[in-house]
Amino acid sequence: MSLNTALSGLLGAQTGLNVVSNNLANASTVGFKSGTAHFSDTYPAGGSDGVGQGVTASFTSQDFSQGDLTSTGNALDLAIQGNGFFITEKNGTTSYSRDGGFQLSPTGELQNGNGSAVQGFGIKANGQADGLLGPVSISTSPEPAQASAQISLNAALNSADPVNATPFDPTDSNTFDEATSVTAFDSLGNANRIQLYFARQAASASATTPSPWSIYAQPEAASGTTVGSAQALTTLSFGNDGTLTSGAQATLNVNWGNGAAPSNIAFDFGGTALSNQDFAINSLTNDGFAPGAYTGTKVSANGDVNVSYSNGRTKTVATLAMASFINNQGLIPTSHNLFQASTNSGAAVVNQSGAGVNGSLVAGALEKSNVETSNSLVELINYQEAYQANTSVIQGAQQDVQKLLQIS
Repeated sequence: MSLNTALSGLLGAQTGLNVVSNNLANASTVGFKSGTAHFSDTYPAGGSDGVGQGVTASFTSQDFSQGDLTSTGNALDLAIQGNGFFITEKNGTTSYSRDGGFQLSPTGELQNGNGSAVQGFGIKANGQADGLLGPVSISTSPEPAQASAQISLNAALNSADPVNATPFDPTDSNTFDEATSVTAFDSLGNANRIQLYFARQAASASATTPSPWSIYAQPEAASGTTVGSAQALTTLSFGNDGTLTSGAQATLNVNWGNGAAPSNIAFDFGGTALSNQDFAINSLTNDGFAPGAYTGTKVSANGDVNVSYSNGRTKTVATLAMASFINNQGLIPTSHNLFQASTNSGAAVVNQSGAGVNGSLVAGALEKSNVETSNSLVELINYQEAYQANTSVIQGAQQDVQKLLQIS
């Protein structure tokens, strides 16, 4: 009996040594969660003498406490601050991990260290995540130019500016009150210019509202040469309170003459107001842009994957997905810093970072292993002593058996 009891202790100590050794071996492994061996005593079924038969290894738990974050400076390195796991997929198998050491494959797929595809949500036209889970792909190709099709300009016009009775002439500043310019990109990405002139007109004798304002446009090619003659773009009308009542929408058709396709640019002057204040441009938006080379990728705290270009543009191409579980202890650890779900862990609840119980992401950082080396060394010594003690019991039992055999 003592031989079997000591043997169970030896095996238990070996299990403890294996767990602690694995912890120490992974003290520098990114995102590693340390394990703890748990044991239970063993008694014979229906036994009445109260003498145990040794020990059995019940299970190994994982410590999912937060590891320290360390800065790497690599934009594709990500750490989770708080709860949650990254989601990866390889060969049809979905896994979960705290290791955010990612890189781009030759095809632009975001992957972890063992080539598993990092999962995320696609982006809808309105810039929101579409809820469809799949691999995150990042194109490093240049972004082509986009011709300006919509320019929105909100201006503040001065009601004290003088009325212009002389026909408009862009070369004569006495025929307009204010001027500004906007950039118009053509289909080749050239940054052309459109000069805009604002001229206060005389109100009709019976008018009970402020004077209308005419807007004229003079296109200029990127080379600086004028394109055609100045065009009357629209006339703005205002109410007694200075708010715009009509004329907000206008269209400018331009043939730049440089090989680019003709431009049809819709102008929106909505929000322009009239008051006794200096002329100012309150806001200006332009949906066109020049071509740009890929300059890098950054991930925001909520998981948005943003690609930047040399033309100053930034585009969100995906949102990283994260998973949480009712019971983290039910997760099954596998190789390569991965876990797999089980019936004990419950199904993964998938969302983006910061949603539900998920923590936030820290870009340019990695989560270190949560192994406490000093504690693990103490555990190692304890298990070694237990192993040696049970070995001594077994050796003593073997000697007793040999003596009995010699007597017989």
